[in-house]
Amino acid sequence: MKVSDILTDKIIEINLPATDKNDAINKMIELANNSGNITNLEAVRKCVFEREKLVSTGVGKGFAIPHGKSDEIKDIVAAFAVLKDPIDFDSIDGEEVRFIFLLVGKDSMLNLHIKLLSRISRLMNKDEFREKLLKSESKEAALKLFVEEEQSYLDI
Repeated sequence: MKVSDILTDKIIEINLPATDKNDAINKMIELANNSGNITNLEAVRKCVFEREKLVSTGVGKGFAIPHGKSDEIKDIVAAFAVLKDPIDFDSIDGEEVRFIFLLVGKDSMLNLHIKLLSRISRLMNKDEFREKLLKSESKEAALKLFVEEEQSYLDI
């Protein structure tokens, strides 16, 4: 499964305002709720925040990937946002975060969840790709970038 297969313009936001890490995660969960795949919003919120307590999902290079596992979803839940302004996310490299990709999978789909986390990280690790996303002026443009980037180098 490609990352672009789980994204739609309903769950992408450009210039998302967020005051801090908790605000950003809450807004990402609300955005992900637009997918129609969440059956219990508070259970999903709880699983993501519990995972975040273990260690920050601010993985570096201005990117965070809050995630969790819950059976309170119909299918994989995702959301992507470029934040309006960078925020502190307790990232491992100390850099503020500008890009957030939320991912919630079912407990029974662990392999797919891990594979998607890996692919998201691989995409977002590319400086050039992040620069293009930062210049995206619309949800559709951001989605198109994900599709093009995966087609250009992922062997899926």
